[in-house]
Amino acid sequence: MVDYYTLAKTIDALVEGEDDAVALMATVACEVHHADDRFDWTGFYRVVGPELLKIGPYQGGHGCLTIPFSRGVCGASARLEQVQLVPDVEAFPGHIACASSTRSELVLPVWDGSGRLIAVFDIDSDQADAFTTEDAERLAAILTAVFGRV
Repeated sequence: MVDYYTLAKTIDALVEGEDDAVALMATVACEVHHADDRFDWTGFYRVVGPELLKIGPYQGGHGCLTIPFSRGVCGASARLEQVQLVPDVEAFPGHIACASSTRSELVLPVWDGSGRLIAVFDIDSDQADAFTTEDAERLAAILTAVFGRV
């Protein structure tokens, strides 16, 4: 299980004074990915146009390059601007299988300081039902702290 207190303090120290969104995404993806063995793929999909996500900084194997808001778990998170906690990706209508090993997924919307959706933060696991509401809440708090300065 993640020590979210230490993770938040570490990320805060690493990003102090930084306001470049891509640099922040790279740092968050790296730190979160290495915080827990449940996290098989960890990264950002950036909002690059109307209803369109493109891959951003990530850790793990290859991800999908482009995801429309109308498809998959990441698209649903962006479209609805809500956390998507999916215990079984096979049961999620329209799931996009970027990696065949993914069994469960947690996707969180990311807003900048003005409240504009700039990305979604996607964590995949090769374990079924790997994520909890505590994971979602703690990671959402970290994302707000980091990207609220952008």
